[in-house]
Amino acid sequence: MFDVSTFVSDCRDAVSADPTHRTVLEVMEAAFHDPDAVLAAVGEPAGAGIDVLHRSDTLTVLNVIWGAHATLMPHNHEMWAIIGIYTGREDNIFWRRLKDDSSRVEAAGARTLLKGDVAPLGKDIIHSVTNPLGRPTGAIHVYGGDFFAQPRSEWDEENLTERPYDIEKVKAFFNT
Repeated sequence: MFDVSTFVSDCRDAVSADPTHRTVLEVMEAAFHDPDAVLAAVGEPAGAGIDVLHRSDTLTVLNVIWGAHATLMPHNHEMWAIIGIYTGREDNIFWRRLKDDSSRVEAAGARTLLKGDVAPLGKDIIHSVTNPLGRPTGAIHVYGGDFFAQPRSEWDEENLTERPYDIEKVKAFFNT
């Protein structure tokens, strides 16, 4: 049975023992062997939102609910991240900086995450996220730092030009 408090405690212990993503990834993989238990613990998603389960300088744990057909622009985290899907589907497009104009990006790959999937993202990854379903997708996101305080970048949806990440815009995106 999945327990949110125990999961957060296990993630905190893991990052204390090893500040890289490796030990937290083991915690995530163990938890997501039973995504239905995660769903039962956090509840069926009803609409878009971000629930902060833990926040510190070294670790942020979020319950992220992607609204139906939602797409978030390309962005980076400047810290490692691990994503686990407990219901629905998340499509990630991975981006790389252009060699002749490093302020712009181009698509470099993609990965679909389904219920029960766990995926680590490196510190330098740039990605955009889409929920292609007509219902919410639920995911636990674990970050190796303070997700809300870390300066980082996002890329304009239309011309793929870099700009400072606007955390308030992202919060509003998830509150709609």
